[in-house]
Amino acid sequence: MASVSSEIFIGIDVGSVTTKMVVLDADNLEMVDSVYIRTSGNPLISLRIAMKRLAGTSPRPTVRAAATTGSGRNLAARLINTSIIKNEITTHTLAAVKTMKEVRTILEIGGQDSKIIIVKDGMARDFAMNTVCAAGTGSFLDQQSSRLGIKVEDMGEIALSSDNPAPISGRCTVFAETDMIHKQQIGIPMNDIIAGLCRSLVRNYLNSVARGKLITAPVLFQGGVAANKGIVREFEEQTGHKCHVSPYYGVAGAYGAALLASMVEGKREEFRGFEMLDGNYRIDSFVCKKCEERCSVLRLYRDGKPVSFWNDRCGIYSTGRSAH
Repeated sequence: MASVSSEIFIGIDVGSVTTKMVVLDADNLEMVDSVYIRTSGNPLISLRIAMKRLAGTSPRPTVRAAATTGSGRNLAARLINTSIIKNEITTHTLAAVKTMKEVRTILEIGGQDSKIIIVKDGMARDFAMNTVCAAGTGSFLDQQSSRLGIKVEDMGEIALSSDNPAPISGRCTVFAETDMIHKQQIGIPMNDIIAGLCRSLVRNYLNSVARGKLITAPVLFQGGVAANKGIVREFEEQTGHKCHVSPYYGVAGAYGAALLASMVEGKREEFRGFEMLDGNYRIDSFVCKKCEERCSVLRLYRDGKPVSFWNDRCGIYSTGRSAH
């Protein structure tokens, strides 16, 4: 990490595929560093890697406040000790508005989910998410690039070299794979197949995630898939709008979380993220039988002792009202 101010704000976005961290200088809110690593099914390890990088700064900065987002936001919040926890809609909107004040539509496609956010007067007014069908997410491109024997990072440039995208079903990954294999077998050029995959992903997104939503310019594209120029081209052709790619597209959620941390006034909890470098952490769960809800309560251990509970709807464990 480069030299930073003695005081910082950080935002952490723990997703199912990647973990992102953004560091903002507390004096001017400029982004001074970012981390983008694979979660690899173990958010504890990915967060520890992020904390190790942050701790490696000399002198070690003071974290004035931190916020978390993403599917693993509650776990991350317990590990670093913060109560500033927000969903991806809020954090992606904050990042987008900070990047492009006049933004009206946010397109976001990540590894395992995708979303559309309609913005008015700098606030999210409507949104929709896809967390079920992989055909409208980055994993769709990952799977198909693997089958084609190319790097997913190269798909965008290859797609741009095609003037005749092959028609490929975008209803689901199974149909897409069958269609793609058939196109290969009959000799359709590789670049046309890849361009067709990009077209089918965008078509699937617009017909499912964005269905019923009025896409209005300016349009800002966020999420890891925004790096794919073939996808950007397809969004522009299929929506008729210029598709601006955020300069922070890969870490937009974490950027928004860091901005949120900077906005919260008053005394904040003491940051304990650096403790992750020394302690031995593990997580287990149990079913609470104190009422008919039967919540699956998550329990975090540090050095063999339970230090935090969450996912109990009534809060009996997470607020300390139970003797555990």
